[in-house]
Amino acid sequence: MSNNTVSLHRILKASPEKVYRAFTEASAIASWLPPYGFVCTVHQMNAETGGSYKMSFQNFSTGNSHSFGGTYLELKPNEFLKYTDKFDDPNLPGEMITTVWLRKTIAGTEIKITQEGIPALIPVEMCYLGWQDSLDKLTKLTDPEIPDA
Repeated sequence: MSNNTVSLHRILKASPEKVYRAFTEASAIASWLPPYGFVCTVHQMNAETGGSYKMSFQNFSTGNSHSFGGTYLELKPNEFLKYTDKFDDPNLPGEMITTVWLRKTIAGTEIKITQEGIPALIPVEMCYLGWQDSLDKLTKLTDPEIPDA
């Protein structure tokens, strides 16, 4: 496993329940996880301990895509997620571990994310920038409170 790691920290206005749903519902994660300039297709998602997922990101400019998947190692609703990520591309070997902590605060939710084992071919700084895009999109998805009626 590579030693390449990124760590992120944010405070979101949304509740931990809403943020957790954004990580565990296929249509939600497809809307916020890919960095700007990419679209996501979730091919399969079973967000439970021992469950798995498969998705792909497509570069909207070039049309090129990369697929990846993994296993949910541990989930505590509204508090914690830990899952693996493995690219299908043999040039991006190894398995990453992503850990997400959610904590209710007076402002909403404190979120901490660590992604370990980023393949050596992916510059850690680019991965970090991609996560910043993703968290911006996550905030835009979860912060609004929009009534149905």
